[in-house]
Amino acid sequence: MRAPSTWVVGAGGLLGSQVVRALGGAAWTGPSIGWRAPDAVAQLTAAAQAFRTQAGPQWRVAWCAGAGVTSTGPEDLAREVVALRAVLDGLGDPQGGRLFLSSSAGGVYAGATPAPFDEHSPTRPLAPYGHTKLEMEALAAGWGGEGVVLGRIANLYGPGQDIRKPQGLISQLCRAHVLRQPQPVYVNLDTIRDYLYVDDAARLVVGCLERASGVTVKVIASQQGLTVGAVLAEIRRVSRRTPRLVLSASNLALVQAPDLRLRSVVWTELDDVPLVPFPVGVRRTLEDLSERMRSGELTR
Repeated sequence: MRAPSTWVVGAGGLLGSQVVRALGGAAWTGPSIGWRAPDAVAQLTAAAQAFRTQAGPQWRVAWCAGAGVTSTGPEDLAREVVALRAVLDGLGDPQGGRLFLSSSAGGVYAGATPAPFDEHSPTRPLAPYGHTKLEMEALAAGWGGEGVVLGRIANLYGPGQDIRKPQGLISQLCRAHVLRQPQPVYVNLDTIRDYLYVDDAARLVVGCLERASGVTVKVIASQQGLTVGAVLAEIRRVSRRTPRLVLSASNLALVQAPDLRLRSVVWTELDDVPLVPFPVGVRRTLEDLSERMRSGELTR
């Protein structure tokens, strides 16, 4: 039995679960971590040490964890920084190691201009969430090892997203649509975002780990901007039913950029493959949520 080569931290989440799938037998998920437990740091440190004991001389870590969203408070965001530091400390000597850090393009570019944003665009967070992502990027960049990739990821969507979290516009709209409930929307329908299907994101994460050398920023995106209105139109076309919306005001709108189109100019060969078409991704997400409702997992 070969040694596991890649620890996927956050393997139970939307991105992490698909990275595990993409890696196949090379993935190590470790023990279940109680992220909010009083001994979470000790658990993470022990998991990191256990991984290094089992891993071969060339090993990798894909950090796909994180429960923070734009509205998350400073205390919870600080917990994520502490968790990352615990893992890096627990890994010990970084020799032979590569690290992929899942960061947020929307968080770090929220106040920047002009779009589209690439790896060389200046960062300008508007909320503590974005500032925390930059803090985590700096922590990862100073870790060492053979290579570190700071993956600034677009808006992910797809089957399996945790809809209890107030994020993931497509999943939230599909959830409301399946349950026949109105969905609050607090941004203009002309707001532009980049939506990336999670399977495509996972493939890009694995490709980044294979190329990691030094410290590299990589924008991970579909590189196609869509308005909220266009998303609604696609849900209506796929489901043949008009989504119910409630346009509402929120202070969160103040930290939402009107245009977050993205592009990548780094390792462009990774992007030169077909992506899951947006209509297909929306259909799969709707079907997943419909099945979860039928099984009783998704309730009003």
